[in-house]
Amino acid sequence: MSPGYDEMHDAQGNVRAHYAAFDDWLRDTPDSEIERKRREAEVSFHRVGITFSVYGEEAGTERLIPFDLAPRILPAGEWRMLEAGLRQRVLALNLFLADVYGERRILREKLIPAELVLDNSEYLSQMIGVQVPGGVYSHVSGIDLVRAGDGLYYVLEDNLRVPSGVSYMLENRRMMARLVPELFARQQIAPVERYPDALLEILREAAPDGIDGPTVAVLTPGAANSAYFEHAFLAQQMGVELVEGQDLFVRDDMVYMRTTRGPQRVHVIYRRINDDYLDPTVFRADSMLGVPGIFGAYKAGRVTLANAPGSGVGDDKSVYPYVPEMIRFYLSEEPILLNVPTWVLRKPEDLRYTLERLPELVVKEVHGAGGYGMLVGPAATKKEIEDFRQRILDDPENYIAQPTLSLSTCPTFVESGLAPRHIDLRPYILSGKRIHVVPGGLTRVALREGSLVVNSSQGGGTKDTWVLES
Repeated sequence: MSPGYDEMHDAQGNVRAHYAAFDDWLRDTPDSEIERKRREAEVSFHRVGITFSVYGEEAGTERLIPFDLAPRILPAGEWRMLEAGLRQRVLALNLFLADVYGERRILREKLIPAELVLDNSEYLSQMIGVQVPGGVYSHVSGIDLVRAGDGLYYVLEDNLRVPSGVSYMLENRRMMARLVPELFARQQIAPVERYPDALLEILREAAPDGIDGPTVAVLTPGAANSAYFEHAFLAQQMGVELVEGQDLFVRDDMVYMRTTRGPQRVHVIYRRINDDYLDPTVFRADSMLGVPGIFGAYKAGRVTLANAPGSGVGDDKSVYPYVPEMIRFYLSEEPILLNVPTWVLRKPEDLRYTLERLPELVVKEVHGAGGYGMLVGPAATKKEIEDFRQRILDDPENYIAQPTLSLSTCPTFVESGLAPRHIDLRPYILSGKRIHVVPGGLTRVALREGSLVVNSSQGGGTKDTWVLES
């Protein structure tokens, strides 16, 4: 596999123009000073408590997500193209969700196999015909992008349910502004600090009709959740309450929050719990995380849930190959962003092709996340490949396969100094009366040499992402 596109250097080894200021800073700054700043960042992140829990490890095990001092830098023109493509994609996905829970035009036209949607475990029949405020299902979307060896960007996957990581994007920027202010003084870097204000704005816009000054709350599964730090962080940044299911109750199809001053009505809930656990009277009866009756209040139009229940069918990996067709169908436009070629293993010919080439491909569970439930063929042992082959044969509909892309690399500080490591990018898109695209997003980096898995749960780290304004 090729080493991948180098974000900082061209094929001749010359520094790309948008990295020139950073390259100058590297040459002018003593190694001892860089090391001091790296240590200071680590201590600060520990102090603030920016950690995540890793499922499958001992209860209470928390890790610090490694932060890298070398930024990922995007030139203005490149970002304009990405921003346009992200707006287009998220708009089409929201239209798709409205359609499949409404008229189902795209299914009648047979542009997507109906059974792929209607029999999908993420498709909620309870949402059929529900009037969603503003027609927005995914208010907060995270679209994962990679740049392959050819220098072109590809969408790796869409996240429309509860995309995480934005707190790290914001804290990374704060840290860099404090540690290397001289770099910010040398160039115009687009700000990301408005994200909490923009999020609160789109949540308030989504309030039920006739509500002035709506009350917004963030619903968390609780402190044991891997992203609890982020839930608390965003509630604090927006100046709204962080609540658990037990803090809410429903009366007369209205949702109330228990407070020291008595019940207070809640109009908009940014929920960070999965559909299954939202309402034990409708979904999982054993859920202790949700609120009995909340789905009835939602259907009655008395409370808004963001993101909308049932959004997961839009980011299912078996639906992903059809997003370019959605863009053409709903927007009458050609897709700006490329999809990765994908084999859907429910199709016999795709299954046969994949099984013949398992050592070359990446295979993913259609509902998988966080780097779990996947096979990276070129990095797997023979036993891992054969074990995975059996899992595929047992349930082919649960998997898709893609070529192993050589992700682009970015200079990263490791024990031996500055070295290339593979990266991806998760921009965040807020959908309301208008679409906000946060300039940049969260760059995740695979810290192990040669690794293509950037997920924090699999040992990845993060970088600040700079979009140059000129």
